[in-house]
Amino acid sequence: MRPFTREAKNNTPYVHIDYETGHIEMKGVSHPENVFTFYNPLYEAIKELGKTSNREIVADFALEYFNTSSARCIFMILKEIKNLGRGGKHLTVNWHYEEEDDDMLETGEDFQELIELPFNFIEIEEV
Repeated sequence: MRPFTREAKNNTPYVHIDYETGHIEMKGVSHPENVFTFYNPLYEAIKELGKTSNREIVADFALEYFNTSSARCIFMILKEIKNLGRGGKHLTVNWHYEEEDDDMLETGEDFQELIELPFNFIEIEEV
């Protein structure tokens, strides 16, 4: 199965889902005009990943900024990733944040607590 990929644009992040390796990657900024138009195909691709991959699921989130509407969609995506673990798959969620970006770190910690899924918090140098 071909990977699901969306290239980054001014207001949407780069997204890549590799069905063979079980890797999910999202990075950049997210404040699309219509969050559902952008995020619904991504949500469906993650559900499909659960059906097609028997591998460990590794999700890397390296977001610089996202608005409130995007936060809701990212939360739903994280919940769906957690659901993949219910099928017996091992899950790893890596939350990358720029050094000194306490807001992004705290947002990741909030998601971790709400979803009840352990995250690895990885500090990266500012770009």
